[in-house]
Order: sequence, then C-alpha cells, then structure tokens
Amino acid sequence: MRRSEFKLFSLFSGAGGMDLGFAHHGGFSLFFANDIRRAASETYSLNFKHPVYDISALDSGPVSLPAFILGDVDQINFEAVKKDDVDVVVGGPPCQDFSIVRGPQNERKGIEVKRGRLYAQFVRALIHLQPKVFVFENVPGLKSANKGAAYKTILDDFSKLNLRWSDIAKLVGNSYSKALKNYTAIFSDIVDSADIGVPQKRRRLIIIGVREDLIPKSLGAMSTIKERVEALLLGKESLFRKYPLTSLEVFEGLPLPELNQEYAQVMKDYKEIVTYVGTQAASDWKKQVWDKLSFDCIKDYLMINNVRPKTKSELNEAFEEHTAVLKALGFYKNRLEERKFADSSDALAEESKSVTERLSMIPPDENHEFVRGTQWEVEGKGMSLIYRRLHPLKPSNTVVAFGGGGTWGYHYSRSRGRLTNRERARLQSFPDSFFFKGSCAEVRAQIGEAVPPLLGKKIAEAVEMILNSICDGVIKCQQVAYS
Repeated sequence: MRRSEFKLFSLFSGAGGMDLGFAHHGGFSLFFANDIRRAASETYSLNFKHPVYDISALDSGPVSLPAFILGDVDQINFEAVKKDDVDVVVGGPPCQDFSIVRGPQNERKGIEVKRGRLYAQFVRALIHLQPKVFVFENVPGLKSANKGAAYKTILDDFSKLNLRWSDIAKLVGNSYSKALKNYTAIFSDIVDSADIGVPQKRRRLIIIGVREDLIPKSLGAMSTIKERVEALLLGKESLFRKYPLTSLEVFEGLPLPELNQEYAQVMKDYKEIVTYVGTQAASDWKKQVWDKLSFDCIKDYLMINNVRPKTKSELNEAFEEHTAVLKALGFYKNRLEERKFADSSDALAEESKSVTERLSMIPPDENHEFVRGTQWEVEGKGMSLIYRRLHPLKPSNTVVAFGGGGTWGYHYSRSRGRLTNRERARLQSFPDSFFFKGSCAEVRAQIGEAVPPLLGKKIAEAVEMILNSICDGVIKCQQVAYS
C-alpha cells in the first residue's frame, strides 16, 4: 500500500531542524520554506536541495516549487505560493514583542493585546493557507508570560480566527474576505527534548492545532488522539525520561556500558583541582561530588541522574534505546574526534591563556562560580551558563545560539575548551551528514536556534497520526491515497 505525501509549508525555517525531522520520518513533501537569513537559506538548500529565491521573485508570479524563499515573511503573498491543499504549516515565530498590558482601570480597558509582528504573520499564513494541521513552536516562557495571559490569547486566536482576524489584520496590513476556519489545539504543552532521546535538556512550547471542520465528531476518538499525541511528545512511550542520553555517548558513538574507560579517564583528570582552587566551594564539591564517585560508568550515571532501576532488564532496555538512537543518527561507532568535516564544523576555537587556565579549574557540570574568589574569577558574571562544562553522564544544557564571554558551552574533557559547531550539532541531534554554510558564528546561530531534528521527527509522527485520523474518520483527503 502506498500513500502519497502530505504537503508541508515551513515558516521561520532557519537551517531546517524541524523540517529535517519531518523528512526523516517520511510521508511529507517539503515544498516551501522561508527565512530572512541568507546563511540559513544556503544551509537549507544544501541539505534539502531546494533552490533559493529572493523574495522579490514572487513579484513576477508563482515560483517553481519546492523552493526556499529568502526574505521577510511579511512580504510573502501566500496565495501566490499556495500549492493545492496545504496539509501542514510549521513555524516558530520569535515572540519577543508579544505583550499583554493592563490598561488604565478608569478607561475600563482591562487587558490590551499587543501581538508580535512575526506571530501575526504566522496567523496570516493560517488564514490564507488553511492547513489541516499546524505546529507552533516557541520558548516555554511564553506560556507563563503576563501570568498566562499571552498564552491564553494565542490559544484563543487559533480557536477564534473568524473573530480575531480583523484585529490581527491591522498589524499585518492584510485583508481576507473568504470564510475563515478555526483551529482546536489537540496538543499544547512544554516538551523537553531529552525526554524523547535528544542528548540535551531543551524545553519548548509546542502547540499542534487541527482545523475544526475536520475533527472527528466522536468525543472518544478525539480523546484517543490527544492521549496518543501526548504520549509521543512527552516521552511516555520510552525510557528516556528516566534514562537520558548523554553527551559522552553521542561524542564517543557508543552506549555507556561500553565507555567505562573513557568516562573514568575524563573524571580522574580533575583529581587535583580542589587543591589548586582552594575555596570552600571546591571543598564542598569534593565532599558532595568527587568523594561519591565510583568511576564506574553505570553506577555513577545512576547516581548522578538519581535513577533507581526497577529491574536489571529495565536498565538493559534503556541502553538498547540509547544504542538505537545512536544508530538512527549515524553516530554509532563514529567517534566524533576522529572525524573531519568538509564544512569545517569540527574546527577547534583558539582560546586565550587566561580562559584555558580558568577552564582547567572548572570540573564537569560546574560553571564560573566554581572559581569565584580565586585568580580565575570572572567579574560581574551571574548567568549559570557562563563557562559551564558539560557532564559526560548527563544530557547537555540548552545549546544557545548567541553570546560571547563564556556562553559557548564547554567540553567535559579538562584539556578542552569551547564546543565545536559539530559537537553542538550532535547535541541537537543533527546527523553528521547534515552540513552547514556560513561563518562560525552564523553556523552556531543556526544550530542553537533549530528545533532538534529528533524532536521534529517525533512531532512528524504525531502529525501524521492526526492527519490519518481525520482523513480516515471525517473526510476524504485527496492527499492520502491507497493503492
């Protein structure tokens, strides 16, 4: 039986992390992508083979699809690029300028809404394209912003497009006279990528909406779909929530049971730093961390991650899942330090002597605070990510896109400094076959701003299940054909 592919329309695409997940899952045709940054467009084109068109090309009429449109989203004529029925629209518009403010009580304004320009462009895409499903991705802080008022406004916008559009249209300067379709959020929660196998603690707000006219009438069917999507995206169907994949595993290309020697060597290199640093913080670290280490990879992994296996078979099953992810991403038995990359993403950055000396005094999972009060102290630094080292037996902290002054992310090995872009890419679950274009800083930004492809793949699985459910149960989808 063969199924034709669902059509996917991507906005704020960047290098294509989300899109790569959909491509790897299969069953989706990626026919349109857009971003304003040229280096990201070149990376996308290199990997997905989409030709890049400047947005001015749309002025001359429809462009040949698939395509990557380089330019500001507010200049896209969605009607001109619409390709039959669009099944899915995905995007993560920056929402820094989305705000909810309380007006003067004497004017009885209550809560006023100021929608972000780029968020409004995402809504404009839904209005014009009317996809069966959309995926909205954003920072988790959006859910609590303005005591939850911003989040509620966004959900209300999606569910009441026919009522909200006139308000949003004022911001995007657009009119649309056809009948408008509303959307119901079938999933709306904060997802941690580490819970589904990404070797990185990365929390994102994910909203998946379904066009109301396509939703099954049966409450039972709707409930089943919601439960299934929730299980997929919150990691309830795997052991990663309890046994996370680690940075050591993805850098070495092997599961932890095969890395005892490598782990022990990493940690033993830090044996003397307490004597050198000589602070109370260092002394506390020795008692609370160092003295408890067994230098046995599995024992320390369980202790550090506060894991108690129910059975030996559960532990074995967890590491089988780790191995499966390493194989799926192409990391298995491919030690990263032994590989060279044509895009120079493996290039080591030169560090100053002062930075090198400071880092040699900071053990795994610690940051600049470890050397406060010493000759290696960093003045005026309060952020926890400053000079923070990875821990070999934990997933990394969030890989960030921008920043200097110690924000690069640092390797767990004492002899190493900042991470290479290829190391960041592995922590984001980009396969080694994915190559980047641009300067070192531009590539770092592309990696740090991306949705981890492994999370994108899980989202694709959920979206495909939703599309199959609404197509089989409610309407006859022309996009799904069996033969």
